[in-house]
Amino acid sequence: MTGFMNDAPLYLAGLLTTVTVSVSGIAIAILLGIVLASALRSGFRPLSLAVRAYVEFARGAPLALVLFLLYYGGPQFGLLLSPYVAGIVGLGVYGAGPFAEIFRAGLNAVPKGEREAAEMLGLTRGQCFLYVELPQALRLTLPPSVGQAIALLKESAVLSVITLGELTKVAGTISSITFAVVTPYLTIALLYWALVEILSRLGRVLERRFAVKGS
Repeated sequence: MTGFMNDAPLYLAGLLTTVTVSVSGIAIAILLGIVLASALRSGFRPLSLAVRAYVEFARGAPLALVLFLLYYGGPQFGLLLSPYVAGIVGLGVYGAGPFAEIFRAGLNAVPKGEREAAEMLGLTRGQCFLYVELPQALRLTLPPSVGQAIALLKESAVLSVITLGELTKVAGTISSITFAVVTPYLTIALLYWALVEILSRLGRVLERRFAVKGS
């Protein structure tokens, strides 16, 4: 117990890093996913093909590879990122592909008649997207979006490959100092479980609120 209390500041620092990087990366992935989903539905074929190629790469490439390219390969092209920034950007560009597919499906599920009705009321195409299609698509895609956010949170465990001091890196550091293997990794497993449970509960709360508004 004494050893755990002595290591508590390290666990807390790792937890804070994991939360801030994951939340920031997920936010970027969602915003970029919305933009990519809109591009996939555009009538401009060269743009949609380019975006499709990016989405397929983001869905197929391991996160560790994306992080290596950003952090270790970036300097060769003048892109110098700190581990913290590289972690956020890596999660964002990696998660944008799956989110783009989720939002594309949600936008396609919105009845065309609602957009046509909005256009008849004088709304521009952009206004129809922002005020009619996007809110409904976000509501329809909330469960898979929460699932994808949870997946990104768990994927953040590989951020240690770019020397970022998140939970997995902290567990490795404590293990090398104390020569304990089970306790450090079991501790971070419980912390990840707690974070996933919080995110899952938040998703269920949002689902209930959207259901009330939609009824």
